[in-house]
Amino acid sequence: MTETVQPQSPKTVSGADILAAAGGAPVKKKSRRNLYIAGGIAVLLLVIAVIALLPKGVKPTIVTTEKSAIRTITQLVSATGKVQPETEVKLSPEVSGEIVELPVADGQKVKRGQLLFKINPQLTKAQVEQARAALSSAKAASLRAKAEQLRTAEEFRRSEQLFNQKLASETEYLAAKTAAEVAKANAEAAVYDVQRLESQLRQAIEQLSRTTVTSPIDGTVSSLSAKLGERVVGSIQMAGTEILRVADLNTMEVRVDVNENDIVNVKLGDTARISVDAYPNRKFTGVVREIANAAKTTGVGTQEEVTNFQVKIRILDHNGLMRPGMSASADIETFTARDVVTVPIQSVTVRSSELGLSAEELNQRRQQQLQQTDNSADLINEKAKQQQEKTDRAKLLRVVFVKVGDIVRMRPVETGVADNTYIQIKKGLEAGEEVVSGSYRAISRDLKDSAKVMLESAVKGAPPQKP
Repeated sequence: MTETVQPQSPKTVSGADILAAAGGAPVKKKSRRNLYIAGGIAVLLLVIAVIALLPKGVKPTIVTTEKSAIRTITQLVSATGKVQPETEVKLSPEVSGEIVELPVADGQKVKRGQLLFKINPQLTKAQVEQARAALSSAKAASLRAKAEQLRTAEEFRRSEQLFNQKLASETEYLAAKTAAEVAKANAEAAVYDVQRLESQLRQAIEQLSRTTVTSPIDGTVSSLSAKLGERVVGSIQMAGTEILRVADLNTMEVRVDVNENDIVNVKLGDTARISVDAYPNRKFTGVVREIANAAKTTGVGTQEEVTNFQVKIRILDHNGLMRPGMSASADIETFTARDVVTVPIQSVTVRSSELGLSAEELNQRRQQQLQQTDNSADLINEKAKQQQEKTDRAKLLRVVFVKVGDIVRMRPVETGVADNTYIQIKKGLEAGEEVVSGSYRAISRDLKDSAKVMLESAVKGAPPQKP
Protein backbone atom coordinates (compact mmCIF):
# COMPACT_ATOMS: atom_id res chain seq x y z
CA MET A 1 0.00 0.00 0.00
CA THR A 2 1.52 3.12 -1.07
CA GLU A 3 1.59 6.08 1.38
CA THR A 4 1.22 9.42 -0.05
CA VAL A 5 3.25 12.21 1.63
CA GLN A 6 1.49 15.48 1.57
CA PRO A 7 3.71 18.46 1.23
CA GLN A 8 3.59 20.79 4.35
CA SER A 9 2.30 24.15 3.76
CA PRO A 10 4.38 27.12 4.94
CA LYS A 11 3.79 28.13 8.66
CA THR A 12 1.69 31.11 8.90
CA VAL A 13 3.33 33.89 11.14
CA SER A 14 0.77 35.43 13.35
CA GLY A 15 0.68 38.95 14.73
CA ALA A 16 1.44 37.64 18.23
CA ASP A 17 4.67 36.08 17.04
CA ILE A 18 5.69 39.38 15.48
CA LEU A 19 4.97 41.26 18.73
CA ALA A 20 6.99 38.74 20.76
CA ALA A 21 9.97 39.12 18.44
CA ALA A 22 9.67 42.89 18.65
CA GLY A 23 9.74 42.98 22.43
CA GLY A 24 6.82 40.99 23.56
CA ALA A 25 6.47 39.40 26.95
CA PRO A 26 9.05 36.56 26.70
CA VAL A 27 11.81 38.84 25.36
CA LYS A 28 11.08 41.52 28.03
CA LYS A 29 11.91 39.17 30.94
CA LYS A 30 15.27 38.19 29.47
CA SER A 31 16.31 41.86 28.87
CA ARG A 32 15.66 42.87 32.47
CA ARG A 33 17.78 40.03 33.76
CA ASN A 34 20.73 41.11 31.62
CA LEU A 35 20.32 44.70 32.83
CA TYR A 36 20.49 43.61 36.46
CA ILE A 37 23.65 41.63 35.83
CA ALA A 38 25.35 44.55 34.09
CA GLY A 39 24.39 46.93 36.92
CA GLY A 40 25.76 44.56 39.53
CA ILE A 41 29.04 44.25 37.67
CA ALA A 42 29.31 48.06 37.45
CA VAL A 43 28.69 48.49 41.18
CA LEU A 44 31.28 45.81 41.95
CA LEU A 45 33.87 47.54 39.78
CA LEU A 46 33.10 50.88 41.46
CA VAL A 47 33.60 49.39 44.93
CA ILE A 48 36.88 47.80 43.84
CA ALA A 49 38.08 51.14 42.44
CA VAL A 50 37.15 52.99 45.62
CA ILE A 51 38.93 50.43 47.77
CA ALA A 52 42.01 50.65 45.57
CA LEU A 53 42.06 54.43 45.93
CA LEU A 54 41.72 54.39 49.72
CA PRO A 55 45.01 54.95 51.68
CA LYS A 56 46.51 51.77 52.98
CA GLY A 57 47.39 53.39 56.35
CA VAL A 58 49.05 56.56 57.79
CA LYS A 59 52.81 56.22 57.84
CA PRO A 60 54.15 56.88 61.38
CA THR A 61 56.68 59.62 62.03
CA ILE A 62 60.10 58.36 63.10
CA VAL A 63 61.15 60.03 66.37
CA THR A 64 63.54 59.71 69.29
CA THR A 65 62.40 60.15 72.88
CA GLU A 66 63.83 60.85 76.30
CA LYS A 67 62.20 60.79 79.71
CA SER A 68 61.83 63.97 81.72
CA ALA A 69 63.96 63.91 84.85
CA ILE A 70 64.81 65.85 88.01
CA ARG A 71 68.02 67.82 87.52
CA THR A 72 69.87 70.91 88.68
CA ILE A 73 70.46 73.29 85.80
CA THR A 74 72.13 76.65 85.55
CA GLN A 75 71.01 79.40 83.19
CA LEU A 76 73.88 80.50 80.99
CA VAL A 77 74.61 83.59 78.92
CA SER A 78 77.21 82.77 76.29
CA ALA A 79 79.44 85.31 74.57
CA THR A 80 82.77 85.48 72.76
CA GLY A 81 85.64 87.93 73.00
CA LYS A 82 89.36 88.44 73.54
CA VAL A 83 91.76 87.99 76.43
CA GLN A 84 93.29 91.29 77.56
CA PRO A 85 95.27 92.51 80.59
CA GLU A 86 93.26 94.43 83.14
CA THR A 87 96.04 97.06 83.27
CA GLU A 88 97.84 98.04 80.06
CA VAL A 89 99.63 101.34 79.49
CA LYS A 90 100.27 102.75 76.01
CA LEU A 91 103.45 104.84 75.93
CA SER A 92 104.16 107.53 73.34
CA PRO A 93 106.64 110.43 73.51
CA GLU A 94 105.69 113.99 74.39
CA VAL A 95 108.58 115.39 72.34
CA SER A 96 109.44 114.73 68.75
CA GLY A 97 112.77 113.40 67.63
CA GLU A 98 114.95 110.37 67.03
CA ILE A 99 114.96 107.34 69.34
CA VAL A 100 118.54 107.13 70.60
CA GLU A 101 118.02 104.53 73.33
CA LEU A 102 115.68 101.50 73.36
CA PRO A 103 117.01 99.02 75.91
CA VAL A 104 113.90 96.76 76.10
CA ALA A 105 112.49 94.01 73.90
CA ASP A 106 109.00 92.66 73.26
CA GLY A 107 107.99 90.34 76.10
CA GLN A 108 110.62 91.63 78.51
CA LYS A 109 109.64 92.16 82.12
CA VAL A 110 110.27 95.66 83.46
CA LYS A 111 110.12 97.40 86.82
CA ARG A 112 108.51 100.69 87.74
CA GLY A 113 110.92 103.54 86.89
CA GLN A 114 113.06 101.46 84.50
CA LEU A 115 114.22 103.21 81.31
CA LEU A 116 112.13 102.19 78.29
CA PHE A 117 113.30 104.59 75.56
CA LYS A 118 114.98 107.95 75.08
CA ILE A 119 114.50 110.65 72.46
CA ASN A 120 117.50 112.68 71.20
CA PRO A 121 117.74 115.53 73.77
CA GLN A 122 120.08 117.91 71.89
CA LEU A 123 117.39 120.27 70.67
CA THR A 124 115.71 120.37 74.06
CA LYS A 125 119.04 120.98 75.80
CA ALA A 126 119.62 123.99 73.53
CA GLN A 127 116.21 125.33 74.49
CA VAL A 128 117.11 124.95 78.17
CA GLU A 129 120.36 126.86 77.68
CA GLN A 130 118.55 129.62 75.83
CA ALA A 131 116.03 129.89 78.64
CA ARG A 132 118.78 130.09 81.24
CA ALA A 133 120.63 132.80 79.31
CA ALA A 134 117.44 134.81 78.90
CA LEU A 135 116.75 134.48 82.61
CA SER A 136 120.23 135.69 83.52
CA SER A 137 119.81 138.70 81.24
CA ALA A 138 116.45 139.47 82.76
CA LYS A 139 117.88 139.30 86.27
CA ALA A 140 120.65 141.75 85.30
CA ALA A 141 118.08 144.09 83.76
CA SER A 142 116.06 143.83 86.95
CA LEU A 143 119.08 144.88 89.02
CA ARG A 144 119.64 147.90 86.72
CA ALA A 145 115.99 148.82 86.99
CA LYS A 146 116.15 148.56 90.77
CA ALA A 147 119.24 150.81 90.89
CA GLU A 148 117.57 153.31 88.59
CA GLN A 149 114.53 153.28 90.86
CA LEU A 150 116.71 154.08 93.89
CA ARG A 151 118.51 156.95 92.07
CA THR A 152 115.33 158.59 90.81
CA ALA A 153 113.69 158.18 94.19
CA GLU A 154 116.61 160.05 95.87
CA GLU A 155 116.49 162.83 93.25
CA PHE A 156 112.77 163.21 93.78
CA ARG A 157 113.30 163.48 97.56
CA ARG A 158 115.84 166.32 97.11
CA SER A 159 113.67 168.05 94.53
CA GLU A 160 110.70 167.89 96.86
CA GLN A 161 112.72 169.53 99.69
CA LEU A 162 113.90 172.35 97.43
CA PHE A 163 110.38 172.87 96.10
CA ASN A 164 109.03 173.14 99.64
CA GLN A 165 111.76 175.75 100.43
CA LYS A 166 110.84 177.71 97.29
CA LEU A 167 114.29 176.98 95.90
CA ALA A 168 113.09 174.82 92.95
CA SER A 169 110.43 175.43 90.38
CA GLU A 170 107.29 173.40 90.07
CA THR A 171 108.46 172.10 86.69
CA GLU A 172 111.63 170.63 88.18
CA TYR A 173 109.60 169.11 90.99
CA LEU A 174 107.13 167.43 88.60
CA ALA A 175 109.95 166.16 86.35
CA ALA A 176 111.72 164.49 89.31
CA LYS A 177 108.47 162.95 90.48
CA THR A 178 107.70 161.54 87.04
CA ALA A 179 111.17 160.06 86.65
CA ALA A 180 110.87 158.34 90.04
CA GLU A 181 107.49 156.79 89.13
CA VAL A 182 108.78 155.57 85.75
CA ALA A 183 111.83 154.00 87.36
CA LYS A 184 109.60 152.25 89.90
CA ALA A 185 107.38 150.84 87.13
CA ASN A 186 110.43 149.65 85.18
CA ALA A 187 111.77 147.87 88.24
CA GLU A 188 108.45 146.08 88.77
CA ALA A 189 108.31 145.09 85.08
CA ALA A 190 111.82 143.70 85.33
CA VAL A 191 110.76 141.53 88.28
CA TYR A 192 107.77 140.13 86.31
CA ASP A 193 110.04 139.50 83.32
CA VAL A 194 112.35 137.47 85.53
CA GLN A 195 109.38 135.42 86.77
CA ARG A 196 108.26 134.79 83.18
CA LEU A 197 111.68 133.58 82.10
CA GLU A 198 111.98 131.40 85.19
CA SER A 199 108.73 129.70 84.13
CA GLN A 200 110.08 129.19 80.61
CA LEU A 201 113.23 127.65 82.03
CA ARG A 202 111.22 125.23 84.15
CA GLN A 203 109.16 124.30 81.09
CA ALA A 204 112.31 123.68 79.03
CA ILE A 205 113.80 121.55 81.81
CA GLU A 206 110.53 119.57 82.02
CA GLN A 207 110.59 119.11 78.25
CA LEU A 208 114.14 117.83 78.53
CA SER A 209 113.09 115.31 81.16
CA ARG A 210 110.36 114.03 78.83
CA THR A 211 112.94 112.84 76.35
CA THR A 212 113.54 109.99 78.78
CA VAL A 213 110.56 107.65 79.31
CA THR A 214 110.45 105.14 82.15
CA SER A 215 107.95 102.40 83.01
CA PRO A 216 104.99 103.63 85.09
CA ILE A 217 104.18 100.14 86.44
CA ASP A 218 105.73 96.75 87.08
CA GLY A 219 104.84 94.58 84.13
CA THR A 220 105.80 93.14 80.76
CA VAL A 221 106.39 94.80 77.41
CA SER A 222 103.32 93.47 75.60
CA SER A 223 103.84 95.38 72.36
CA LEU A 224 106.85 97.11 70.77
CA SER A 225 106.14 98.96 67.55
CA ALA A 226 109.24 101.13 67.09
CA LYS A 227 112.92 100.53 66.39
CA LEU A 228 116.09 102.22 67.51
CA GLY A 229 116.87 105.21 65.28
CA GLU A 230 113.29 105.86 64.15
CA ARG A 231 111.93 109.40 64.25
CA VAL A 232 108.69 109.79 66.14
CA VAL A 233 106.14 112.54 66.59
CA GLY A 234 105.40 113.75 70.11
CA SER A 235 102.42 115.67 71.40
CA ILE A 236 101.22 116.75 74.83
CA GLN A 237 97.62 117.50 73.92
CA MET A 238 96.99 114.18 72.11
CA ALA A 239 98.57 110.76 71.67
CA GLY A 240 101.71 110.80 69.60
CA THR A 241 103.46 107.88 67.94
CA GLU A 242 102.91 104.76 70.03
CA ILE A 243 106.27 103.23 70.92
CA LEU A 244 105.33 100.33 73.18
CA ARG A 245 102.87 98.98 75.70
CA VAL A 246 103.50 97.74 79.22
CA ALA A 247 100.91 95.38 80.73
CA ASP A 248 100.44 93.60 84.02
CA LEU A 249 99.99 90.01 82.83
CA ASN A 250 99.31 88.74 86.34
CA THR A 251 95.72 90.03 86.21
CA MET A 252 93.99 89.06 82.96
CA GLU A 253 90.41 89.41 81.82
CA VAL A 254 88.12 88.38 78.97
CA ARG A 255 86.23 91.19 77.28
CA VAL A 256 83.08 89.78 75.69
CA ASP A 257 80.13 91.34 73.89
CA VAL A 258 76.75 90.31 75.35
CA ASN A 259 73.55 90.78 73.36
CA GLU A 260 71.07 93.35 74.62
CA ASN A 261 68.48 90.61 75.25
CA ASP A 262 70.83 88.76 77.63
CA ILE A 263 72.59 91.64 79.38
CA VAL A 264 69.63 92.13 81.76
CA ASN A 265 70.41 88.71 83.30
CA VAL A 266 74.12 89.41 83.91
CA LYS A 267 75.19 90.78 87.31
CA LEU A 268 78.45 91.85 88.89
CA GLY A 269 80.04 88.91 90.66
CA ASP A 270 78.48 86.22 88.43
CA THR A 271 80.67 83.19 87.90
CA ALA A 272 81.81 82.40 84.36
CA ARG A 273 83.30 79.31 82.73
CA ILE A 274 85.89 80.40 80.18
CA SER A 275 87.12 78.44 77.17
CA VAL A 276 90.25 79.62 75.39
CA ASP A 277 90.91 78.42 71.83
CA ALA A 278 94.59 77.91 72.61
CA TYR A 279 93.70 75.44 75.42
CA PRO A 280 90.82 73.37 74.01
CA ASN A 281 90.84 70.74 76.76
CA ARG A 282 90.84 73.13 79.70
CA LYS A 283 88.26 75.34 81.41
CA PHE A 284 89.10 78.47 83.37
CA THR A 285 87.04 80.16 86.07
CA GLY A 286 86.18 83.84 85.99
CA VAL A 287 84.02 86.43 87.70
CA VAL A 288 82.18 89.38 86.16
CA ARG A 289 83.89 92.57 87.37
CA GLU A 290 82.54 95.25 85.04
CA ILE A 291 79.43 95.75 82.85
CA ALA A 292 79.30 98.59 80.34
CA ASN A 293 76.46 101.10 80.70
CA ALA A 294 76.63 102.22 77.06
CA ALA A 295 75.91 99.88 74.16
CA LYS A 296 78.03 99.20 71.09
CA THR A 297 75.96 99.08 67.91
CA THR A 298 77.26 97.68 64.64
CA GLY A 299 75.60 97.75 61.21
CA VAL A 300 73.42 100.74 62.03
CA GLY A 301 70.55 101.14 59.57
CA THR A 302 71.00 97.69 58.00
CA GLN A 303 69.41 94.29 58.54
CA GLU A 304 72.62 93.19 60.29
CA GLU A 305 72.29 95.83 63.02
CA VAL A 306 73.39 94.35 66.35
CA THR A 307 73.46 95.96 69.80
CA ASN A 308 75.87 94.55 72.38
CA PHE A 309 77.24 95.51 75.78
CA GLN A 310 80.84 94.85 76.77
CA VAL A 311 81.34 92.71 79.86
CA LYS A 312 84.75 92.29 81.51
CA ILE A 313 85.38 88.95 83.23
CA ARG A 314 88.43 88.53 85.47
CA ILE A 315 90.23 85.19 85.00
CA LEU A 316 91.00 83.74 88.40
CA ASP A 317 93.19 80.71 87.66
CA HIS A 318 95.13 81.38 84.47
CA ASN A 319 98.55 80.76 86.11
CA GLY A 320 100.34 82.96 83.60
CA LEU A 321 99.10 80.98 80.59
CA MET A 322 97.19 83.85 78.97
CA ARG A 323 98.52 86.21 76.33
CA PRO A 324 96.86 89.41 75.17
CA GLY A 325 94.63 88.94 72.13
CA MET A 326 93.77 85.25 72.58
CA SER A 327 90.27 84.27 71.43
CA ALA A 328 87.96 83.04 74.17
CA SER A 329 84.31 82.30 74.92
CA ALA A 330 82.55 82.59 78.25
CA ASP A 331 79.45 80.95 79.73
CA ILE A 332 78.18 83.28 82.44
CA GLU A 333 76.15 81.51 85.12
CA THR A 334 73.27 83.88 85.87
CA PHE A 335 70.84 81.64 87.82
CA THR A 336 70.72 78.07 89.18
CA ALA A 337 67.52 76.01 89.60
CA ARG A 338 67.95 72.94 91.80
CA ASP A 339 65.94 69.68 91.68
CA VAL A 340 63.50 70.70 88.95
CA VAL A 341 61.76 68.80 86.15
CA THR A 342 63.78 69.11 82.94
CA VAL A 343 63.58 67.93 79.34
CA PRO A 344 66.01 68.29 76.41
CA ILE A 345 65.93 71.85 75.21
CA GLN A 346 65.04 70.76 71.65
CA SER A 347 61.90 69.01 72.94
CA VAL A 348 60.17 72.34 73.57
CA THR A 349 58.67 74.00 70.52
CA VAL A 350 56.15 76.73 69.83
CA ARG A 351 52.65 76.35 68.47
CA SER A 352 50.15 79.06 67.68
CA SER A 353 47.03 79.20 69.80
CA GLU A 354 45.08 78.83 66.55
CA LEU A 355 44.49 75.13 65.76
CA GLY A 356 47.86 74.18 67.17
CA LEU A 357 49.63 75.28 63.99
CA SER A 358 53.24 76.33 63.97
CA ALA A 359 53.90 80.01 63.31
CA GLU A 360 55.26 79.21 59.83
CA GLU A 361 52.19 77.18 58.88
CA LEU A 362 49.88 79.88 60.23
CA ASN A 363 51.59 82.57 58.15
CA GLN A 364 51.41 80.40 55.01
CA ARG A 365 47.72 79.80 55.59
CA ARG A 366 46.96 83.48 55.99
CA GLN A 367 49.04 84.29 52.89
CA GLN A 368 46.96 81.84 50.84
CA GLN A 369 43.75 83.38 52.16
CA LEU A 370 44.95 86.83 51.15
CA GLN A 371 45.86 85.66 47.65
CA GLN A 372 42.38 84.15 47.23
CA THR A 373 40.64 87.35 48.25
CA ASP A 374 42.74 89.89 46.38
CA ASN A 375 45.07 89.68 43.40
CA SER A 376 46.82 93.02 43.95
CA ALA A 377 50.48 92.26 44.75
CA ASP A 378 51.03 95.49 46.69
CA LEU A 379 47.87 95.01 48.72
CA ILE A 380 48.76 91.38 49.40
CA ASN A 381 52.21 92.35 50.65
CA GLU A 382 50.77 95.08 52.86
CA LYS A 383 48.14 92.78 54.31
CA ALA A 384 50.71 90.03 54.75
CA LYS A 385 52.90 92.44 56.71
CA GLN A 386 49.98 93.36 58.94
CA GLN A 387 49.08 89.72 59.46
CA GLN A 388 52.72 88.94 60.28
CA GLU A 389 52.69 91.64 62.94
CA LYS A 390 49.48 90.21 64.37
CA THR A 391 51.04 86.75 64.39
CA ASP A 392 54.08 88.04 66.22
CA ARG A 393 51.84 89.60 68.82
CA ALA A 394 49.58 86.57 69.07
CA LYS A 395 49.80 84.29 72.05
CA LEU A 396 52.18 81.44 71.22
CA LEU A 397 52.12 78.26 73.26
CA ARG A 398 55.22 76.40 74.36
CA VAL A 399 54.48 72.71 73.99
CA VAL A 400 56.10 69.29 74.23
CA PHE A 401 54.96 66.04 72.61
CA VAL A 402 54.45 63.24 75.11
CA LYS A 403 54.56 59.68 73.72
CA VAL A 404 51.58 57.60 74.79
CA GLY A 405 51.65 54.16 73.18
CA ASP A 406 52.19 54.63 69.47
CA ILE A 407 50.83 58.20 69.36
CA VAL A 408 51.90 61.55 70.82
CA ARG A 409 49.94 64.09 72.79
CA MET A 410 50.68 67.79 72.43
CA ARG A 411 51.00 69.24 75.93
CA PRO A 412 51.31 72.98 76.70
CA VAL A 413 54.03 73.67 79.29
CA GLU A 414 55.48 76.57 81.24
CA THR A 415 59.26 76.77 80.99
CA GLY A 416 61.92 78.24 83.23
CA VAL A 417 65.69 78.56 83.05
CA ALA A 418 67.78 76.62 80.54
CA ASP A 419 71.38 75.68 79.98
CA ASN A 420 72.99 74.43 76.79
CA THR A 421 71.29 71.01 77.02
CA TYR A 422 68.17 71.02 79.21
CA ILE A 423 65.32 73.37 80.02
CA GLN A 424 63.21 73.59 83.17
CA ILE A 425 59.50 72.69 83.01
CA LYS A 426 57.54 74.54 85.69
CA LYS A 427 54.05 73.32 84.76
CA GLY A 428 52.47 70.80 82.45
CA LEU A 429 54.79 67.82 82.82
CA GLU A 430 55.82 65.35 85.49
CA ALA A 431 59.14 63.60 85.95
CA GLY A 432 59.41 60.26 84.16
CA GLU A 433 57.12 61.05 81.21
CA GLU A 434 58.48 60.14 77.78
CA VAL A 435 58.81 63.19 75.53
CA VAL A 436 59.89 63.45 71.90
CA SER A 437 63.45 64.73 71.60
CA GLY A 438 64.03 64.46 67.84
CA SER A 439 64.12 65.01 65.00
CA TYR A 440 64.03 68.79 64.75
CA ARG A 441 61.69 68.73 61.76
CA ALA A 442 59.33 66.33 63.48
CA ILE A 443 59.09 68.48 66.60
CA SER A 444 58.94 71.88 64.95
CA ARG A 445 56.65 71.04 62.02
CA ASP A 446 55.49 67.49 61.34
CA LEU A 447 54.02 66.35 64.67
CA LYS A 448 50.44 67.14 65.59
CA ASP A 449 48.28 66.06 68.49
CA SER A 450 47.44 62.32 68.25
CA ALA A 451 50.00 61.81 65.47
CA LYS A 452 51.22 58.24 65.07
CA VAL A 453 54.94 57.76 65.79
CA MET A 454 57.56 55.06 65.78
CA LEU A 455 60.84 55.06 67.67
CA GLU A 456 63.98 55.32 65.60
CA SER A 457 65.51 52.46 67.56
CA ALA A 458 62.61 50.21 66.47
CA VAL A 459 63.34 50.67 62.77
CA LYS A 460 67.10 50.21 62.94
CA GLY A 461 68.12 47.07 61.12
CA ALA A 462 64.82 46.84 59.24
CA PRO A 463 65.10 46.28 55.47
CA PRO A 464 64.85 49.47 53.45
CA GLN A 465 61.43 50.24 52.07
CA LYS A 466 60.93 50.18 48.32
CA PRO A 467 60.35 53.56 46.80
